[in-house]
Amino acid sequence: MECRGLTNRSKASRVDSDHHLHPYTSIRQVENDGPLVITKGERVRIFDESGRSFIEGMSGLWCAGLGFSEKRLADAAYRQMLELPYYHSFNGRVPRIVTELVEEMMAWSPVPMERLLFANSGSESNDAAYKIVHYYNNAIGRPEKKKFIARDKGYHGTTAAASALSGIMAGKTLFDLPIGAIIRVSCPHFYQYAHPRETPQSYSDRLIDEIEQAIAREGPETIAAFIAEPVIGGGGVMIPPPDYFPRVQEILKKNDILFIADEVISGFGRLGEPFGTQVFDLKPDIITVAKMLSSAYAPISALYLNERICAGLRKGSDKVGYFGHGYTYSGHPMAAAVALETLRIYRADGIMDHVRRVGPHLQAGLRRFVSHPLVGEVRGIGLIGAIELAEDPAQRKPFPPEKGVGAFFLRRAFDRGLILRAIQGDILAFSPPLIINEEEIDEILDITAAVLDETLDWVRG
Repeated sequence: MECRGLTNRSKASRVDSDHHLHPYTSIRQVENDGPLVITKGERVRIFDESGRSFIEGMSGLWCAGLGFSEKRLADAAYRQMLELPYYHSFNGRVPRIVTELVEEMMAWSPVPMERLLFANSGSESNDAAYKIVHYYNNAIGRPEKKKFIARDKGYHGTTAAASALSGIMAGKTLFDLPIGAIIRVSCPHFYQYAHPRETPQSYSDRLIDEIEQAIAREGPETIAAFIAEPVIGGGGVMIPPPDYFPRVQEILKKNDILFIADEVISGFGRLGEPFGTQVFDLKPDIITVAKMLSSAYAPISALYLNERICAGLRKGSDKVGYFGHGYTYSGHPMAAAVALETLRIYRADGIMDHVRRVGPHLQAGLRRFVSHPLVGEVRGIGLIGAIELAEDPAQRKPFPPEKGVGAFFLRRAFDRGLILRAIQGDILAFSPPLIINEEEIDEILDITAAVLDETLDWVRG
């Protein structure tokens, strides 16, 4: 079957357009235009089937920390596939490589934790956290404590529970995902959400008051957990006010509400420290990780669980005879081997120190654009950043969504060999591989500068 409008495209593109359902993609657009077929990666660059090179300014999906050609990870996968290609951790058995990964990951833990639970994606880890909180409260005799506090613009994944926790509404449309008792509170981002006369302090006060009022309204005896990314990623790279997390944690402690830190993006170096928990001095009960745990070379994720949670799980297991959760591929030996080698490379190559060296170069370069006529705000930390485009920066007025300014920018950047992402329409996200050097950052910044000007001409045109 020939795909409409694709007669000049490759066979791979035509077959894909006919038969592959792409995540987070316009089905109609892929049917009409076909996908970009990627065939190769080298360091921070990818190549399509015609040989064109692109700097991957998003590390794929925030995740390829060691770039796209780290042979040590391929070798680790190959060795493990020869030795033990698959086994599970059910019924009291475990592949040896998983025990080595557990030891290494516990050494990385940013706060005291007791156990690790493995899964295959960040979505699954957050879904498991949702289930575990229910299990925990049932096991310790608090069946009424089941509600979750989650934030607007937070992103926690695409399983049913993780989607319900997420505060990006467009992705939920038609899925009937307002499941469970989710209490939605505001996104902590001054630029987008502060009232015209609010100061940063009065804005922060309003956020905290909102959470306190929500708890009082619902009853603290009914609220189980608060889930938050240290830095909101998929919602627009949003960094909270300095006093936000300290004050939130006081409220959680006062009301005996568990804290889940979603470190799927921020875990293992993206913010310049191993975890966002360290950057913001968090004390979570559960930490979810994925993405850069294996530099995305193999699907693997995990939950760190503290002593309090594990005591409840142990009690529940005693009651019913076992802990009834897991996946066929939880702690898959090959994925575990790749993750273990990834963490060893982070240590051996000084990747965290490297991010601390080059992160300020990216942030300073992005902040050069703050006075550009199209730019409302520039923000970031470590090797994650964003430029928020605005129709009227002085008034913090966004462009109408139908204008498609962010999409225009992405197309022109792509034409110049740079892949970025437009979030919520006109927020340009940057999240390059952790191994990127200053020359490659300059290349990203140079293309960004040129395309901002080109976009301005188009807008004014």
